[in-house]
Amino acid sequence: MTKPGYVYIMANKRNGATYLGVTSNLPKRAYQHRNGLIEGYSKEKDCKLLVWFETFDDIQEARAREWKLKKWKRAWKLDLIEDTNPQWLDLYDDIV
Repeated sequence: MTKPGYVYIMANKRNGATYLGVTSNLPKRAYQHRNGLIEGYSKEKDCKLLVWFETFDDIQEARAREWKLKKWKRAWKLDLIEDTNPQWLDLYDDIV
């Protein structure tokens, strides 16, 4: 049996700093980002808004997608967010 996975983008504001990650528990991970519980870039840049995510049946598929997206140009990632969330709304309440 495989574990589900999520690729997600956190941001500090519209067109601001973004953080791309992967997790098997999106509500928990987003909560950690929102409350500054994860040290590093996302905490330093105050990336607390969940602005984009994709769901996968298998965490390995999510990891593969994350690696592809990490190679993308910033503009392409911003377009990805704008395609599904043009207002850069915080999607956290949609997942909890």
